[in-house]
Amino acid sequence: MKNGRLSFDAKIVSSILVSICRFLTGIRAKQTSPIADNTPCIYYANHSSHLDGLVIWSCLAPDIRPYVHPVAAEDYWNKNRLRRYLSRRIFRAVLIPRHATRMAFSEYPPESQGQVELTKESSTNNDLSAPTQNKVNALELMQKILDKGESLIIFPEGTRGNGESIQDFKAGLWHLSRKNPNVQLVPIYLENLNRVLPKGSRLVVPVICSALFGAPIESTTEEESKQEFLIRAKIALEELHNGTY
Repeated sequence: MKNGRLSFDAKIVSSILVSICRFLTGIRAKQTSPIADNTPCIYYANHSSHLDGLVIWSCLAPDIRPYVHPVAAEDYWNKNRLRRYLSRRIFRAVLIPRHATRMAFSEYPPESQGQVELTKESSTNNDLSAPTQNKVNALELMQKILDKGESLIIFPEGTRGNGESIQDFKAGLWHLSRKNPNVQLVPIYLENLNRVLPKGSRLVVPVICSALFGAPIESTTEEESKQEFLIRAKIALEELHNGTY
């Protein structure tokens, strides 16, 4: 793959995956406001199923997908050859080790450092004695994608929820917004994905789902605190959920 283009086999598999996803979820995507197609985006969404990233990815135009990278837990996508193939060749995901250090960008002063917690496990198992090769900066891995002018899919709640309410956001979205003020922050509310593949279940149940793409929110500013920004970003998702956007 060069310049974000998928190989022939990846294009075939991508088409099959999109068809399967649409069959299982009947996914209906709605965009409430124009999104500039020539600007990198951070698509952020509520998280209730392992299918969330695939659903968002499937809703994007085929010519955009190769340039949009889901952020996911490395151990889940490294469990077998199929998952490794899909994460690397198809989704071109940013895979984060469970024991990745959760810190601010290196140029920020220590007092401004927060945490990027991608899963519940990573927040409770903050094992600084993990092997050195796992001590990577999760934010820096994501930043490499944005530096190339490409986009990310992230789930700022940090772990899958019950699908009924949106959990408080972790700090990663704030750090990325602070460093990349020109990147669009696009909220996406996913509905019913928790019913298709509930947390802890391996059985996929076909249910009609929807993905509501909201208007990009403004990046954080020096005058806005981390907590104020995270609350504002969460409210944008809640408004999509409540239909008050």
